[in-house]
Amino acid sequence: MATRLVLADLVDAWRAAGGGPVEIESLGGVDAARRVEAGEPVDVVILAADAIDRLMAAGHLLPGSRVDLVRSDVGVAVRADAPAPDIGTEAAVRAAVLAARRIGYSTGPSGQALAQRFARWGIADQVAPKLVVPPPGVPVGTLVARGEIDLGFQQLSELIHVEGIRLLGTLPPEIGIVTVFSGAVARTSQHPEAVRALLAFMASPAAEAAKRRQGMRPA
Repeated sequence: MATRLVLADLVDAWRAAGGGPVEIESLGGVDAARRVEAGEPVDVVILAADAIDRLMAAGHLLPGSRVDLVRSDVGVAVRADAPAPDIGTEAAVRAAVLAARRIGYSTGPSGQALAQRFARWGIADQVAPKLVVPPPGVPVGTLVARGEIDLGFQQLSELIHVEGIRLLGTLPPEIGIVTVFSGAVARTSQHPEAVRALLAFMASPAAEAAKRRQGMRPA
């Protein structure tokens, strides 16, 4: 879901440049991987790079077809009318996590990385009862806006357009979480060369403006 808006932008640009028809379906990464593993006929798969590598190793994607597209940073948000805690340093983020009543992060790679930081800080047991993990496909920012989460962590691209929240920024560099999203040609594709052309366009300088507009960086 983190790439939903940027992919829509990139597909529009692809079409405007004379590219062939493309239909993108965005869903949670776990569900997407399961559908690919089940053999659903698709042409291109775009997921976190480690998920692409696993699917490729299992034979679901064509070897050597991975193309890195974007780098996505994790952002932090609170409800629009809530006080804004300091997140400028690792110590400040740790303090904000301990002070929050309810903490939310996604089920994807960013959430797993955040859980590792809680463990490294020695606060995993304290944080566990406060965690609210939305179902796949439900944005953390939506629950922040509803007041169901006090401190939300998710890909910046999934937070920047959510109404009713205050975006505090991205995590400080010393604990920053960056996910690389990549595309690859599905084993089931009947149009592998068309997919390669699409991925090459999405990785080209022509796609940079759309990526930055959606809170991401070129890979």
